Amino acid sequence: MSGTDRIFVSIASYCDPMLPFTLSSARSQAADPSRVYLGIVEQEAPEAGYRPLDEWSRVHLRFTRVPALESRGPCWARALAMALYQGEEWYLQIDSHMWFEPGWDERLIRWARRCAEANPRSILTCYPNPFTMRDGHPVGQPVTHRVLASVVRGDSQFATDNPVLMFEGVAVETDEPVPGFHVAGGCLFAPGGLVAEVPYDPRMYFHGEEQAFALRAWTHGWDIRHIPGMPLYHLYTVPGTQPRAMHWSPHHDEQRAVRSAQLEAHARERLAALIDGGGGLGAYGLGRERTLAEYAAFSGIDYATRTLAPVARKARFGY
Repeated sequence: MSGTDRIFVSIASYCDPMLPFTLSSARSQAADPSRVYLGIVEQEAPEAGYRPLDEWSRVHLRFTRVPALESRGPCWARALAMALYQGEEWYLQIDSHMWFEPGWDERLIRWARRCAEANPRSILTCYPNPFTMRDGHPVGQPVTHRVLASVVRGDSQFATDNPVLMFEGVAVETDEPVPGFHVAGGCLFAPGGLVAEVPYDPRMYFHGEEQAFALRAWTHGWDIRHIPGMPLYHLYTVPGTQPRAMHWSPHHDEQRAVRSAQLEAHARERLAALIDGGGGLGAYGLGRERTLAEYAAFSGIDYATRTLAPVARKARFGY
C-alpha cells in the first residue's frame, strides 16, 4: 500500500467512558499506526476529559473539547469532528465505543480500492457487528462474518407529519460488496474527498441523520457499498443494563436553554426540506448528479409519495 494512505478517523464522544478503549483499539490494531490520525470532539465535564501524553498521541490525536452542557447534539459534534480533517487520503467516521480487528486499516483501504473500480466515489458502511465487554476484555458477537446490509425496518412506515424512517442490518451471505442505499453514521469509510463534497450538517440532530447523509451523498454521485467482513465492532446499548449518557438524557437536557426536543423538531423540518428538494440548504442540500426519483427507483424509498416498496426492506435480499 502507498505510504500516502493516511486515514482520518472522526469520533464524536459524549460522556463516554469507552473513548480511551476506542482510541487504543484504533491505534494498536492498525497494521500501520503511523497512517492513522484521530479527530475527537470530546463532550464531557471539564474535569473528566481524556488527555494522553505520549509522543504518538501528540502527533496523531486532534481534540476539540466542549463542555457537555454546551453541546448541540450528535450531528453538531460530528460536523466539528469533520472540521479536524487535514487532507488525509481516507475518511473514517465512527462512534466512541468501537473495537477494531487487527489490520483494519489495510482491509478497509483494500476494499475501498476494489469498490473504486466501479465508482471512485464509494462509501463503505454498515451497522457493525456487536461486541460486549467481559472482565475488561472485548468479546465479539458477530451476526455474520460476511455482509451486513441496511434496509428499512419491517415495522417502520412514513408518518404523515414525519419523514424519519427506522433502519436495520441484515446478513447477506456473499463474499462480494453489495450496493446499498443507506449509511450508518457510526461506521462509514470513504475517500477524503467526501469531506468537501458532503460536509456534515450540524443542524441535524439524531433521528433522520443517516437518511439525510445518504440522500445527499447518493445525489452527489457517491455509491454506498456494504462489504464482507467489516473489521469494526460496535458496543450497543443492551436493554436492562446501565445506559451510557446521551445528549438527550434528562439530567443533562433539563439544564440546557435549548432542549433536545427543540433540536429534534428543527432537524425533522430540515429533513423534510431536504427531501422536498433541498432548496435553501446550501452546502447541506442535495447534489445534482442523481435525482430523488432515481433514488426511489434504486432503493424502493419514494420520498415524493411517502411510500415504501418491498425492495426497501428485507425482501431485497430474499428474506
